[in-house]
Amino acid sequence: MQLVLSIVQDEDAGAVIEALNHAGFRSTRINTVGGFLRKGNATILVGVARDQLQRALVILRDNCQTRSEYFVPTAPGEVGEPYPLDPVQVQVGGATVFVLDVERFEQL
Repeated sequence: MQLVLSIVQDEDAGAVIEALNHAGFRSTRINTVGGFLRKGNATILVGVARDQLQRALVILRDNCQTRSEYFVPTAPGEVGEPYPLDPVQVQVGGATVFVLDVERFEQL
């Protein structure tokens, strides 16, 4: 058994979970916040059999969009006063996926 731990944007999380459920996978969603852009994310946990791993990864790949957004960084001004710098275009979205071996699984 494998544990698929994926971090996706809030905008994609609903579609990902719906597609996983439709394919017969059970999932758990944990709402999280990213550190760089401080935007909402979802961490989705899915337990899969080894022979179903590629199917779950395809579902994640197909339902996570990559987007461009503008981020306005700030730099410290005088005595802790931030001032905005020029906006920077950054690519966000997609998914960060970790696949972990599960030694034991119990459903209680």
